[in-house]
Amino acid sequence: MRTYRELFRTPEFTPLFLVSAGQVAAQTVSGLALGTLVYTATGSPLLSALAMFGPSLAQLIGAATLLSAADRIPPRAALTGLAVLFGLGTAVQAVPGLPVWAAFAVLLVQGTVASLGGGVRYGLLNEILARQGYLLGRSVLNMLAGAMQICGFAAGGVLLVVLSPRGALLTGAALYFATAAVARCGLARRPPRATGRPSATETWRDNARLWSSRSRRRVYLALWVPNGLIVGCESLYISYAPRHAGLLFAGAAFGMLAGDTLTGRFAPRRWRDRLGTPLHLLLAAPYLIFALRPAPPLALVVVALASVGYGASLLYQDRLMRLTPDELSGHALGLHSSGMLAMQGVGAALAGGVAQLTAPGTAMAVLAAASLAVTGVLAPGLRALPEPAAALFSPRTPGGRGHRS
Repeated sequence: MRTYRELFRTPEFTPLFLVSAGQVAAQTVSGLALGTLVYTATGSPLLSALAMFGPSLAQLIGAATLLSAADRIPPRAALTGLAVLFGLGTAVQAVPGLPVWAAFAVLLVQGTVASLGGGVRYGLLNEILARQGYLLGRSVLNMLAGAMQICGFAAGGVLLVVLSPRGALLTGAALYFATAAVARCGLARRPPRATGRPSATETWRDNARLWSSRSRRRVYLALWVPNGLIVGCESLYISYAPRHAGLLFAGAAFGMLAGDTLTGRFAPRRWRDRLGTPLHLLLAAPYLIFALRPAPPLALVVVALASVGYGASLLYQDRLMRLTPDELSGHALGLHSSGMLAMQGVGAALAGGVAQLTAPGTAMAVLAAASLAVTGVLAPGLRALPEPAAALFSPRTPGGRGHRS
């Protein structure tokens, strides 16, 4: 599968595309609104950063307890139920007079269950498309995320002025409910990809099996750490330039869109295992200039250029799928998504903490330097060709399921 026309002719891809669009639009609008609401109430860069990206930390709880359900519950029911739950939580956050701690309690619940959503959504994508079509399909969803973030942050900025932060939160809730309707009516009813009851024990067992391979460990770390630190830089846009934060977020989304287009559609297959490290270096290096506190126009150019480097994530996901049997694809992608988002929450907390002690621009430069250092450490081990998936799993484990080679 090499063309967008073939992709959109694939049954169920278009409904999944629309579900992903609604999810990203709702997250973008409500995240910007809540971050602004918290910053207005507290004046804290740390709390503002955590309001937007802190729920990602709760993904660690879900990754440790819920991920086995990603392959063991029907995808349509899971995506519909999760969208409804997020819509209700976002509506609660819009209640006038809601204490900041209560808003964060809602975020904790949302972040925990969100770990399941990534595994279900991307496992379903891997099921809808042939394995060789995953990279193109995932690149389109990433491009969609970039486009929806551009529109969402722009629309969110307008909604903050026209409706207030609480009005923007209610708009985000409405988008979640619309997403639930699309999932329920547009996706076909499918059985779970794996048998057995989901449990925390099964989640730990599958996590351990996925983590047991050195090749997969390196790929997971490359997916999680360098971009998590740079998302920490992004979490400081509101405190760095409160009046231009929406523009900076939109610029970063535009750069991500460009990077995903280039890597997903145009990167030759023979280059895919070589481009990850250069793209991660591009992702971090431009942020060093924030130590000099560039004016918003220059900052916009810098973040757009740097965000092209997010295209590395697509390449490492493609390698991860080559290392993973089909029946664990949802779990493997859910672990990637949860770990990535959790690291983004860690990055936001680190960035907010450094900014509290210094300044937002200084904190961005510090985290960018840390991202460059991590990329340098991981690079040598990522140059090796990936192991075949069959070599990474035993044929059968006592009391467990068989594994396809």
